[in-house]
Amino acid sequence: MFKVVLTGAALAFAVPVLAQPTEIADPYGAASISKGRIGTIERKLEAAYQKGDRSPEILLNLAAIRLQEKRPAEARDLYKAVLAQPNLDMATLSGGAMSHEIAQRGMAGALAMID
Repeated sequence: MFKVVLTGAALAFAVPVLAQPTEIADPYGAASISKGRIGTIERKLEAAYQKGDRSPEILLNLAAIRLQEKRPAEARDLYKAVLAQPNLDMATLSGGAMSHEIAQRGMAGALAMID
């Protein structure tokens, strides 16, 4: 399955995931996350996570939000959960990437904030 990811200069390490399929507007709130508008989408993603949704889209977006909130330990744990799953194809605005690559970049950002 092909996933779509949004990358942004402000979130070089934390890459929010857009949607799959692409005809869905932006159910994971990538555009909002990349602009720092996280309130509503954070509640939506957190609710999905609490209900057991561990899809890379949910995990990567929550991790991106946690980094924006200066909560790197929580972001690190979410990235670890992505790395424990199969490595999925994702498309980014700057090209293609795999879910593990995105999580590893995010993990580096989280670890840099912790150190």
